[in-house]
Amino acid sequence: MIFISLIVIYGIVISFLYNIVASLILIVISVIGLIFTIVMMNEISSDTNRYITDLSYRIHRGEQESLLEMPIGVMILNDDDLVEWANPYMVKYFKDENLLGRKIDDIDHDLQQLITKYAESDEFHTITWRDHKFTMLIQKEYNSVYLMDITRYANLEERYNEEQISVGQIFLDNYDEITQSMTDQEISNLSNYVTNELATWSQKYGMYLKQIDDDHFFLLAYSKSLTAIENDKFNILDTVRETTSKQNFPLTLSIGIAYGEDDLNNLADQAQSNLDLALGRGGDQVVVKSLDGTARFYGGKTNPMEKRTRVRARMISQALNELMSASDQVFVQGHTRPDMDSLGACLGIRRIAQMNNKKCWIVLDKEKVHSDIQRLLEATKKYPEIADSIITPSEAISKATDSSMLIMVDHSKPSISISEDLYKRMSAKVVIIDHHRRGEEFPENPMLVYIEPYASSTCELITEMFEYQPHEEEPINRIEATAMLTGIFIDTQRFSMRTGTRTFDAASYLRSAGADSDEMQQFMKENIDSYLQRNHLISKVEFFHKNMALIVGEEDQVYDPVTAAQACDSLLTMSGVDASFIITKRSDGQIGVSARSTGTVNVQVIMEQMGGGGHLSSGATQVSDKTIADVKKMLLETIKNIDDNE
Repeated sequence: MIFISLIVIYGIVISFLYNIVASLILIVISVIGLIFTIVMMNEISSDTNRYITDLSYRIHRGEQESLLEMPIGVMILNDDDLVEWANPYMVKYFKDENLLGRKIDDIDHDLQQLITKYAESDEFHTITWRDHKFTMLIQKEYNSVYLMDITRYANLEERYNEEQISVGQIFLDNYDEITQSMTDQEISNLSNYVTNELATWSQKYGMYLKQIDDDHFFLLAYSKSLTAIENDKFNILDTVRETTSKQNFPLTLSIGIAYGEDDLNNLADQAQSNLDLALGRGGDQVVVKSLDGTARFYGGKTNPMEKRTRVRARMISQALNELMSASDQVFVQGHTRPDMDSLGACLGIRRIAQMNNKKCWIVLDKEKVHSDIQRLLEATKKYPEIADSIITPSEAISKATDSSMLIMVDHSKPSISISEDLYKRMSAKVVIIDHHRRGEEFPENPMLVYIEPYASSTCELITEMFEYQPHEEEPINRIEATAMLTGIFIDTQRFSMRTGTRTFDAASYLRSAGADSDEMQQFMKENIDSYLQRNHLISKVEFFHKNMALIVGEEDQVYDPVTAAQACDSLLTMSGVDASFIITKRSDGQIGVSARSTGTVNVQVIMEQMGGGGHLSSGATQVSDKTIADVKKMLLETIKNIDDNE
């Protein structure tokens, strides 16, 4: 307006210089235009003010109506928690109660607790109040509480989660072995019983069951059903085992269940993997696991029954021979701080490789071995071909090629191998031979897996393979047979635990192959320091919780793990001791825990809860960044929790 006015004045002044009449006309037009502009601007301003006033009124009224009518509960409190105001949507949850001027705690104690719980948080929280689901927000600076009822959506979400699909595989562990000696009628009766029992169980929990084979079933269930059977601890395992045992045909089940995935193909693969894990841990148990989750184990509380056959041993042996033939060289390694079973198994594999005309290297860290292994290594010096094949982990890594094969014996967890780096280097060509129950940590794609929890030792498994090796090659020699028999002897605690007919067959074979009982005794001798340490540890025994014994070492005293394990073994010879545990400090700074059992207590489950593993009757773990007192507390709490859940 100022700019235009200046231009008009300038134009009028100029026009006076040339023509007075034109200037007068221009003045009249300018005055009329100015009057018109002022009038129009006043009308626009008036309309705008009316519009803004009306809009403000409607917004204010809308705010009031929203507070009164919107489907969100609003409550305003004062600093003393007295209700100053609540909108009608909030009031309806209190029915006919008078809210104003009363303390919220007097009106509804549960709501007061929720407000107190989330008073310091400025985030949304999902709560349950008066049988409804709400999203709660508290604005502390305004003393305001907002509640949005999401019951309908929460119910939909709950239903969606409950109807997620779970896929299961059920396998009758020892069906073939049991039915071999049964008549057709007995087989039919047994099959009918198991099928009817499983069908009744599946119908009870609303699951779909389909028999695939005589010993194999397929299971389809909602997540709601899976939760229910987990709460029941898969009681079907005990029902089938106990009933068939009374009929002198003890049959056990293994179940693998997968969930948490939309792709049914992935679910089926995971279910099969979970079943393999259950079978690898000895059977008679359930493994429930999602693709990326942590496995949950149920059952597995009984000693596994021996069900290996010569057919399986022959098949594994032939497969191993073929894999060796396709490799340029073989590496074999046991677990860290190897025992006689571990090193004896390595010697056995070296001999099998030699029978197949393959060079085999035994990977060993000679700086971290117990006295019995040291004596065995001294004895191997009389056999240059064996002594020269024992190499360090660094030498093994330098010798390994893409065509080489790695055999892991007496363990299946890469993290406890003599050399985890060697495993990583050769992870594409790995074979596992073990007698421990399989854990969650496991090589991704091993070429061959021979895990038999029913065996007494790894040496027993490998001894059975000698029968199926080329007989024209040099057979097992005296030192190898002695080492392997010593491994069996120690792992069975002088043939008193975990022994079957195969155990004695293997021992007989090794004895006939030249195993020297006198040299065995030399290997098993302990030095005076170990003997005194073991007796000192035994003297610290304390008893607790249902015939269990516990030894706790000193915080500042380091004990050899083998000595500690021997002390733990000794406790089982005491009357009234069903399980024994020992906690000691190791040379690497970790706290070691060893566990032993007569079979009435599943120490494997206890050790797995603490990050370790093992057998039903033998287990161990190592704990970092804890004191002995902390680990003792952890052990006792783990035992209590497992006992409470049974």
